[in-house]
Amino acid sequence: MHKKLIIAALTAALFVPALGQAKTLRWASQGDILTLDPHAQNEGMTIAASSYVYEPLVDYDKDFNLVPSLAVEWKADSDTVWRFKLREGVKFHDGADFTADDVVFSINRALAPTSNFKAYVNGIKEVRKVDDHTVEIETEGPNPVLLRQLTNVFIMNKAWSEANNATAPQDFAKQQETYSARHANGTGAYKLDSREVDIRTTYVENPDWWGKDAKQGNVTKIVYTPIKQNATRTAALLSGEVDFVLDPPAQDLQRIQQQAKVVEGNEYRTIYIGLDQKSPELKYSSVKGKNPFADQRVREALYLAIDTEAIKKAVMRGSSSPTGTMVAPQVHGWTEELAKRPAPDLEKAKALIKEAGYEPNEISFTLDCPNNRYINDEAICQAVVGMWARAGVKASLNAMPRATYFPKVQSYDTSAYLFGWGVPTFDALYTLQSLMHSKGEGADGSFNFGNYENAEVDALIDQIKTETDEAKRTEAIHKVLKIHADEVGHLPLHDQVIPWAMAKNVNVVHRADNRLTAHWVTID
Repeated sequence: MHKKLIIAALTAALFVPALGQAKTLRWASQGDILTLDPHAQNEGMTIAASSYVYEPLVDYDKDFNLVPSLAVEWKADSDTVWRFKLREGVKFHDGADFTADDVVFSINRALAPTSNFKAYVNGIKEVRKVDDHTVEIETEGPNPVLLRQLTNVFIMNKAWSEANNATAPQDFAKQQETYSARHANGTGAYKLDSREVDIRTTYVENPDWWGKDAKQGNVTKIVYTPIKQNATRTAALLSGEVDFVLDPPAQDLQRIQQQAKVVEGNEYRTIYIGLDQKSPELKYSSVKGKNPFADQRVREALYLAIDTEAIKKAVMRGSSSPTGTMVAPQVHGWTEELAKRPAPDLEKAKALIKEAGYEPNEISFTLDCPNNRYINDEAICQAVVGMWARAGVKASLNAMPRATYFPKVQSYDTSAYLFGWGVPTFDALYTLQSLMHSKGEGADGSFNFGNYENAEVDALIDQIKTETDEAKRTEAIHKVLKIHADEVGHLPLHDQVIPWAMAKNVNVVHRADNRLTAHWVTID
């Protein structure tokens, strides 16, 4: 007898009617939305922007419990077949009816070669229309995290996409220009009103939104403005020019707290450094004919040279949680033991470099770093470069805006790079498959830009994908994380602690995914 899970078409939380008159939410962070195509770039800020316009089948409530969105109920008909009943009467922003055809189209679109969302459709073999408001999703094998994956698969209108030559996702890594990158048509709480790249993006309330009667906030218009400079962002908040700042500078938090309001919480994102371990000759390096990062001793030396507690104190002003593993505490598979980090040891780092056959200052390379993506990202990279110098390694910092940075790294045009990885599924498979599995089909190795490879790790990850025995699955996750740490596959630095800053009359729900949910915001 097949195990079944049926979720009725009821909301999982109590809703409070929006109070007061219509309000405009003006908010800012350091970098612009990268694209409006909902399957083109798997990056937190960009996903947040997509969520204003587009919706998934299944969503999260405030406590990250699964709740109905465009699907009102679902059940597992077998270990590999899920059936979803779709919400009826839903309209896209252009007035088109939402049907099963749009779901089939959107999931297949997320599976397309140019999609950056393959981790969210991992293991899907086929999606089928049963009738206008029913679809089936068949997986390659049992998938214990399918529903959580689907929370970030946004549904597009098939007819609109076909009419605008947008049936395939924008190839963001190649900086392709498409209609869907600058225009949007979803079913969500807000409609795109205007888009001025690197200037502002405006959304207005969707009066026909199916969820309007249960809307918890009173925001009817959203104006997003990227403000790169830390001081300017803080000044904009304190002067009343903006109502909310997603990434207030750590050095300004005390002053902001005196004049405005700060809400803080742990994020499920781990900041780490990746290293090119596969190229026969390291790019952007004076070392010719070989790749120092292919030697585990060199990678370990770089790891031991980094003092994450010093970064926490001097750079992050206390707002970070140093770690020795690649997943945050909220993620299934994390353990305190795995997260323990070896103490920095410059003398051992120097000895390892010598043992690997390199003289002091012989190893040189470029560290690529975004300067408007993560909290104090460029400052973290500056600190790391200085620490490596004390160990006799010469790294040159190459900081750039995220719009330039991501295509560069995703094209494997890098020697070393700073990256942050969040886990929307709250399950370690999302990290293991994307960052540690060797490059393969679909999500396998899709963000493994340093080309870390281990056949045993690959086999374990493949087992984790379909293992239904929770104890065996968890054991395999722990084993992968341990092997990866022993081999220094990446250099984990810290888990982000996220402060949000806002005017005193703004009330938000802080989320571990660092996503501002506009229809939950109330402005007094």
